[in-house]
Amino acid sequence: MMTRRIYPFYFIAIALFFYIVFAVVPSLMGIYLSFTDWNSYSRAIHYVGLDNYRTIFSSDENFMHGIRNTVVFTIATIVLKTIVGLLIAVLVNKGIKLKNVHRVVIFLPSVVPMLVVGIIFKSIFNPETGLVNGVLRAVGLNQWTQHWLTDINWAFKSIIAVDVWKGAGYIMVILLAGIQSISHSYYEAADIDGAGPWLKFKYITLPLLMPALTVTTVLNLLYGLKIFDTVYVLTNGGPGYATEVVYTQVFNQFTLGSYGIGTALITVLFVIMTILGYFAIKLMSREEQNG
Repeated sequence: MMTRRIYPFYFIAIALFFYIVFAVVPSLMGIYLSFTDWNSYSRAIHYVGLDNYRTIFSSDENFMHGIRNTVVFTIATIVLKTIVGLLIAVLVNKGIKLKNVHRVVIFLPSVVPMLVVGIIFKSIFNPETGLVNGVLRAVGLNQWTQHWLTDINWAFKSIIAVDVWKGAGYIMVILLAGIQSISHSYYEAADIDGAGPWLKFKYITLPLLMPALTVTTVLNLLYGLKIFDTVYVLTNGGPGYATEVVYTQVFNQFTLGSYGIGTALITVLFVIMTILGYFAIKLMSREEQNG
């Protein structure tokens, strides 16, 4: 009997051990190393205080540009993927033909590896032979053709568009599950009161969908702040520093052997992620309670 009572604590102890060893300790080591001159050129590691952070926030460097791009990318993709995903979820939830097929087709891009997506969109955005410029020329809009991935004004926008295309289906699945969990009795009561589609969406669907929207917002936030593969595959941070984000800069710093600055960048991103995540959850929770 005593063994049965103690047995569950074995699992708690093992989980706690792995959490400390593989989460807490590496995080604390990373924070410590961000205050050092750790690099690949010397075995000695010296404490340098806030020097790495001064370098990051210095106007003479491009690190702030990467931080700014990361935040802009995160906010833009959260808004766009939520709007597109919600719109598709509402449409697919209607009694359209072959709606299960539509769900699969829309969700499919989210499971395609980013390397494959990058190869496809590099071809699509090719200024000479790409599909986008080809369609624009075919309809007589030659002045709208662009160098989508090499023009400093369009490269970052193109990356955002690719990410929205890839991730909107995943958001759609979550929001569609939220919509289908709403009781039809609410809509029947609204029909009796003479409410139209917009009023039903505004006062029934949207408020009751807030838990699902909170989940998608947090997921998009965490994904957006950690963005790397999309940028690396499509532009590698170019042209110039136009599409640099924090993790491409971390990659570059570790490639150059500047491990101290690289870990400092990760620490800055962790702080940003914590602050934005806290306020996002707090804001969405307040809206959920008000709804």
